[in-house]
Amino acid sequence: MARGKLRIYLGAAPGVGKTYSMLSEAHRRVERGTDVVVAFVEHHDRPRTEVMLHGLEQIERVELEYRGSVFTEMDVDAVLRRDPAVALVDELAHTNVPGSRNAKRWQDVEELLEAGIDVISTVNVQHLESLGDVVESITGVRQRETVPDEIVRRADQIELVDMSPEAIRRRMAHGNIYKPDKVDAALSNYFRPGNLTALRELALLWVADRVDEYLQQYRAEHSVSKIWAGRERIVVGLTGGPEGRTLIRRASRMAAKGSGSEVLAVYIARSDGLTSASPKELAVQRTLVEDLGGTFHHVIGDDIPNALLEFARGVNATQIVLGSSRRKAWQYVFGPGVGATVARDSGPDLDVHIVTHDEVAKGRGLPVARGARLGRARIIAGWLLGVAGPVLLSLLLAALDNGPGLANDVLLFLFLTVAAALIGGLLPALAAAAVGSLLLNFYFTPPTHSITIADPKNIVAIVIFFAVAVSVASVVDLAARRTHQAARLRAESEILSFLAGSVLRGETTLDALLERVRETFGMESVALLERTGDVAPWTCAGRVGGTAEGDPKAKPLMRPEDADVDMPVGDHMALALTGRVLPAEDRRVLAAFAAQAAVVLDRQRLVGEAERARELAEGNRIRTALLAAVSHDLRTPLASIKASVTSLRSDDVAWSEDDEAELLAGIEAGADRLDHLVGNLLDMSRLQTGTVTPLIRDIDLDEVVPMALGGVPEGSVTLDIPEELPIVAVDPGLLERCVANLVENGVKYSPDGERVLVSASALGDRVELRIADRGPGVPDSAKDRIFEPFQRYGDAPRGAGVGLGLAVARGFAEAMGGTLAAEDTPGGGMTMVLTLRAAAGRPPVRPDLPAQATT
Repeated sequence: MARGKLRIYLGAAPGVGKTYSMLSEAHRRVERGTDVVVAFVEHHDRPRTEVMLHGLEQIERVELEYRGSVFTEMDVDAVLRRDPAVALVDELAHTNVPGSRNAKRWQDVEELLEAGIDVISTVNVQHLESLGDVVESITGVRQRETVPDEIVRRADQIELVDMSPEAIRRRMAHGNIYKPDKVDAALSNYFRPGNLTALRELALLWVADRVDEYLQQYRAEHSVSKIWAGRERIVVGLTGGPEGRTLIRRASRMAAKGSGSEVLAVYIARSDGLTSASPKELAVQRTLVEDLGGTFHHVIGDDIPNALLEFARGVNATQIVLGSSRRKAWQYVFGPGVGATVARDSGPDLDVHIVTHDEVAKGRGLPVARGARLGRARIIAGWLLGVAGPVLLSLLLAALDNGPGLANDVLLFLFLTVAAALIGGLLPALAAAAVGSLLLNFYFTPPTHSITIADPKNIVAIVIFFAVAVSVASVVDLAARRTHQAARLRAESEILSFLAGSVLRGETTLDALLERVRETFGMESVALLERTGDVAPWTCAGRVGGTAEGDPKAKPLMRPEDADVDMPVGDHMALALTGRVLPAEDRRVLAAFAAQAAVVLDRQRLVGEAERARELAEGNRIRTALLAAVSHDLRTPLASIKASVTSLRSDDVAWSEDDEAELLAGIEAGADRLDHLVGNLLDMSRLQTGTVTPLIRDIDLDEVVPMALGGVPEGSVTLDIPEELPIVAVDPGLLERCVANLVENGVKYSPDGERVLVSASALGDRVELRIADRGPGVPDSAKDRIFEPFQRYGDAPRGAGVGLGLAVARGFAEAMGGTLAAEDTPGGGMTMVLTLRAAAGRPPVRPDLPAQATT
C-alpha cells in the first residue's frame, strides 16, 4: 500500500488562518468529489472557523478521563476504519492526553499516512523543535509542545499562511481570535508587535530554506546541470589583485538592478598553497563585498577555470564577472587565460562579463615556492650524508671480499639518497645521487677503478639509478615541503579565523589586537604609527610591550625604520615591531594583522566622533528647548502668581473672603506647577550629566505604586496589582517618580469620566507595569519621539508642561535596568509599558496566557 501524502499549513502565530485555510482546501476537494473527513479540528469558538466545519463529515472523538476531568482526542481507530481519502488533523504538535494510543499527535498522523490516507494538518513555526530556544529568547515562553523538524520536512507540501503583525493584532482586538477577557493579556504578552515580527521572519526563512532544499533535490534527481535563473546570482572571480575592488563594485551595481539579486565573491587558491595573492588585499576585498551585502568564498582548485565554473553552477549562478587579464602579451603563449577559458566553457545558460580595469596588461608576479625551513643542523647533516655517506659506503663495500652484487649496491646507494632527501632536502639528495653514480661506476662496474664501463647493461643500470634517485629525492623533498606548508597554513588559517571573528564581533580593542600580534610573533613590542602627510612626523596611535626599565628599545618608536620589522598600512600608517627580524613567510599573516589594526583604529575613532557629535547635537537641542521652556512655560505660572499677589496687595479693591481664597488657590496652583516643572528640569539635568545613582533594593510593587498616585484626582485611576507578583529590584524613589509621571500623563490625555488602568503582570524573569489610557493615542511613527526631552505630541496646550515627564520616566527606568515603551491600547488610547527586573533568586512566574498560544 502506498504511503499517504502529507500537506502542512505553517503559520507564525495563532490566529493567522491556518485552520481556516485547511478547511477551505477541504471544501474545494469535496466539491471535486474527494472523500474528505474531519479527524480532529479545534475551532476555539471562532465563529468564522466554526462555520467552515459545516458540510464536512466529522469523525466522533474519543473521550479519555485524566485526573478527574474528561478530555477528547482524535479517534485513530475510527479514522482507520472509515478509511477516507483525506483526513484533516489540526494542531500537529499537540500532546495527547495520557492513555491515548500515541503520546503525540504527529505519531497519530504517521499511522494514518502509513495506512495510505492523505493528511492535511497545521502547525505554528514556534512548535518546531529546532527553534525552541530561539522562540523562548524572543517571547519569554518555552514551548512545551513541539514536533521534530524532520516530520515537517518530510511533508509533500508545505504552505505558508502569512499575515502581518498589525493585521493579527487587529483581528485580536476585534475578538476574532480569543475571547474578550483574554485579549488584553494576549496583546500585552505573547502578541506584541516585536514578537510577531520575529516569529514571522522565522517562518519565512524556514520555508525559504525548504524551497531551496526542494529545488536542489529536484535538480540532483533529474541531473539538471543547467542554470535555473530563479533570481540573479552573480559570481565575482577574484585573484587577490587590486582589480578585485573594481569587479566587486561592478557586480554590486549589476545586482542592484534586480530585486533579490545576490553577489558571491570567490577566490580560488591552488591546493599546493602557492599563490601570488596579497592577503591584505583579499582582506580588504572581503570587507568590501560584505559591506555591499554579498558573501565571500575561498575555494581550493588546481584548475582555476574549471573550479570557478563548478562553483558557479553549484550555487545556481546566472552571471560571472571577471577582470581583463593582467598578463603581458608574451605570456599568452602559455594558454588563453582564465577569462577566455571560462567564457568558452560557460555554456549558453551562464553569462560571463569581462570588466576592464587599470591593471590590464601590466603583468603579474609568478608564484614563489617556499621551501621547508629545515634549520642549519639538518642541512649540514644532509650534506654530510649526501657527500660523505656514498664515499664511506663505497669503502665498506670495497673492503668485502664477496660484495652483495651490483643490484644490491645500487639499492644501498639509493637508500642513502632517500635518507639525504629526508634529512637535508633536495640539494643534498641530488649530490648523493651524483656522487653515488660516480662511485658505482668507479668501484663496482667492470672494468673497476676506471670511469669507463665495458658492459652496456651496466650503463643502463647506472643511468636508471641516477634517474630513480633524483625522482625519489624530488618526491620525498616535495612531500616534506608540502607537509610543512600544510601545517603552517593551518596555523595561519586558525590565527586569521580568530582574528576576523573577534574583530567582526566587535570584541577586539586596538590594544588587545596589538597584544595578540606581539604574542603571535614573539616580539618585544608592537606599535601602530601614523602620520597626516608624506612629510609629517610619525605619531603613535597605540603601543604594547617593551616597557622594561633600561631597555633601549623601550623608548617609543618615532619612525617605522627604527623597528626590526615594519608593515605599511596604506600611505600614512605602519605597524612597527621590535624584538627580532621576521622571515618573509610570516609577513603574510602580519599584513592581515596590520590591515585589521587599521580597521579597528578607524572604527574606534568613528565611534568616538559619532558619540561626541551626538552629545553636541543633543546638548544644542536641549539648550534651545530649555530656552523656549524658560521663556514661556515657566513664565506662565509666574505671571499668574504675580497677578494674584498684585491683586491681593491692591488697596483699591475690597476682596471678599471667597475672592481671596480663589486668588490664593491660584497662587498655590501656580507654585505647584512651577515646583513640578523645576523638578523635571532638575531630574533631566541629572540624567544628562549621568549623576543619577539608583539605590537598588528588593520591594513589592504594591508598596510603591499607590504612593505615586497622590498627584492625580481621586477616582481617576483603577489599580490592579496582583498579590502573587514577584519582588522587583528597583530604586523605590526613582520608581515612584517614574510611575507618577506616567500616571499624570495618562490622566492628562484621558477623556472625562474615563479612568486610567494601572495593572501589573509577570513574564519570565521580568515584571511589567502597564498604564493604559483611553486618550487619542499616538501613531507608531511618533512612539519613540514622545520620550525625547521637550517633546509634546499633538495639540497639548502651552503651559501644560515642558515635555519632560516621559523623558524623565524613561531615564529613571533605564537607570534601574528596566525599559519603558509605548503601545496602542486595544479599543483606542495608549499604554505605557514599564518593564522591571524581578529580584534575584525569586522563581519566575509563568504568565497566564491563553492555551492556544502554547498548544
